[in-house]
Amino acid sequence: MRLTTITAIATLTAGAAFAQEDMTPSITASDQPLENGVVSAESITAAENGWLVVHRTDSEMAPGPVVGHAPIRMGTTEDVAAILTEEVAAGDMLMLMVHSEAGGNETGIFEYTLGAEEDGPIRVDGDLVTTVITAE
Repeated sequence: MRLTTITAIATLTAGAAFAQEDMTPSITASDQPLENGVVSAESITAAENGWLVVHRTDSEMAPGPVVGHAPIRMGTTEDVAAILTEEVAAGDMLMLMVHSEAGGNETGIFEYTLGAEEDGPIRVDGDLVTTVITAE
């Protein structure tokens, strides 16, 4: 029994480590009402600890100023909520983006400003990891 338990634990641990190595960063979110001052992502997958960052955007889909952020953990996290730091009106477009914790001066402190290296965006094959929603 003990050997079986140890083998099962080793197998699960190796499987979890392998799964985390192959995690492709992604973000899933839908249009939502924001009258409570919070924007939520339904699911975020990240290969490292980092940030859900909320940028303003428009029909050109370029990331604009940051209007909210929330920490995320390595792996897949469900229902991540970021408190908005600016007013967002119905019809405004927001780009939710996965950022890294790397490159900053302090772990756990969001240091990114538009175009900076600290806590910057994660890219997969050169593309930003984003989704765009519209405030309802």
